[in-house]
Amino acid sequence: MKKIFLYVILLTNIMGACAQNNNNKKDNTMMKFNKLTQAEENVIVHKGTEHPFSGKYVNNEEEGTYVCKRCDAPLYYSSDKFDARCGWPSFDDEIEGAVKRVLDADGRRTEIICNNCGAHLGHVFLGEQFTNKNTRHCVNSISLKFIPKKDESLERAYFASGCFWGTEYFFMQAPGVVETSVGYMGGDKKNPTYKEVSTGSTGHLEATEVVYDSSKTTYGDMVRLFFETHDFTQTNGQGPDIGSQYLSAIFYNNKEEKAIAEKYINLLTDKGYRVATMLKPAVKFWKAEDYHQQYYKHKGSTPYCHIYRKIF
Repeated sequence: MKKIFLYVILLTNIMGACAQNNNNKKDNTMMKFNKLTQAEENVIVHKGTEHPFSGKYVNNEEEGTYVCKRCDAPLYYSSDKFDARCGWPSFDDEIEGAVKRVLDADGRRTEIICNNCGAHLGHVFLGEQFTNKNTRHCVNSISLKFIPKKDESLERAYFASGCFWGTEYFFMQAPGVVETSVGYMGGDKKNPTYKEVSTGSTGHLEATEVVYDSSKTTYGDMVRLFFETHDFTQTNGQGPDIGSQYLSAIFYNNKEEKAIAEKYINLLTDKGYRVATMLKPAVKFWKAEDYHQQYYKHKGSTPYCHIYRKIF
């Protein structure tokens, strides 16, 4: 009986240790992955290999950063890329902590995978004397996405302030803004149309996506312009446009953007304004129909319910 009791104790400890180890493992089931084509999935998920000299980045010499095609995690800097004439992009170093090495299924080579999501990248080889680091990461182009250096300073911000024609009009002209698009954000329906959103039943707001160069302007500048170009105290729409789709909102991408938005709301509150603007985490932005894009620019007129007034 004593032996049985000791056995149960030992088995319980082993199971507990196993459970603890499982809890420490990275859980990819809740991660958000980019949608892959069949060809990308064959390499990234099923550990295939693209044909040599067929990848788009084999001869790429632009400055920038290579990120994981599956999860967008930064993997390699262009400064570590070199021409090994092997038919695949080669790097002699990775961004610290970005790439994990595991024994390949063939038991001989060393596979390299994205340390964030486990995507198959290729293999790493040592001792070939190509560079002083004596290391070659042989990576499939199809496992990568390249972000040119000139684009690394670009950020996206999302604002809703009534009819998106007027919201976009002012952001289009703002210093440092590279591109704008109007669309729908905040609702549950996928691929909503203007007609559907206009009913107020989808939960979406008419929103504007603003792409700006963070080396020339700031998120704070974008927030100030947002508040200075609409009536952020109106609670039922914007101007004559009444409905839930016309409410005022800032969709923040991260806690830093949220803090900046809260800062300006507090400043406005201190000035005596009753701010009705909602703060919501950014979700899927559904681009609106083509005829809505840059509406006032194409029409050659100005907004009827948005005006600029300096507040800050």
